[in-house]
Amino acid sequence: MTPKIFIDGEHGTTGLQIRARLADRRDLEILSIPEARRKDAAARADFLRQADVAILCLPDAAAREAVALLDGNNSTRVIDTSTAHRIHPDWAYGFAEMTDGQPERIAEARLVANPGCYPTGAISLIRPLVEAGILPSGYPVTVNAVSGYTGGGRQLIAQMEDPDNPEHIAAPHFLYGLTLQHKHVPEMQVHGLLERKPIFAPSVGRFAQGMIVQVPLYLADLNGSPSLEDIHGVLAKHYADQGIIEVVPLEASARLPRLDPTELNGTDRMRLHAFGAPGQGQVNLVALLDNLGKGASGAAVQNMDLMLGNTRH
Repeated sequence: MTPKIFIDGEHGTTGLQIRARLADRRDLEILSIPEARRKDAAARADFLRQADVAILCLPDAAAREAVALLDGNNSTRVIDTSTAHRIHPDWAYGFAEMTDGQPERIAEARLVANPGCYPTGAISLIRPLVEAGILPSGYPVTVNAVSGYTGGGRQLIAQMEDPDNPEHIAAPHFLYGLTLQHKHVPEMQVHGLLERKPIFAPSVGRFAQGMIVQVPLYLADLNGSPSLEDIHGVLAKHYADQGIIEVVPLEASARLPRLDPTELNGTDRMRLHAFGAPGQGQVNLVALLDNLGKGASGAAVQNMDLMLGNTRH
């Protein structure tokens, strides 16, 4: 039978992107709730229960409500794109390339928490080094990042694009999360296998989508005082033969005069760099991705395919 997919919140930024990715899929049946019934709990519950896979593109509270509407129904499998369940022990974390066996965990799970865009970049750089025993779990990790404004959803998009908006933001770039309590920090810590909360400094630029995530490290403070080549080698080995994540050769990274956060826009891929100079004693690890691709909608579709046993990724 053709799997039925229901996107709860299909008219939000992430939901629209998922619908676009599934528009030409003839192997799926997309369920769509009539606009007049979107806030009708009984109607939503009915659509959720009809679906083989429900993809929740909702704020945290609404996502928890949707899961509650499925109480007692174990036939509908769920992908939640909010932050509500990303560190919940009963939910599989939907970052397939994170560690050995993760695709299988996602494929077998009924409940999958889609990763955040910033954490996808940060964890992709941190987790392999911790697993390899090079990055101490107690290292004082810092994560610096810039995202396109679509990562903030409809409200931020309106603030950035509409000069008549009473809360219009005219700045070309701004830093936020100034209290160091961003909601993505627990996700980075738990799935990055870190004992200490990373210091996370997110920012937004005046471009719609695209993202750069940076994790700078002092090599002498890592286990075994590894070289730049050692760090790159761990990442290259971890992501070898991955179709979605590419670790750029050191020589190619060294030739780059700059890095454009929009370079992978419109794709579901991620590119990792290790920047530094031999003997310098420092490395700046960088993840480049589309915050609406591998950082959101693309990851949700990838997880859906894993859950349905598809091999498209």
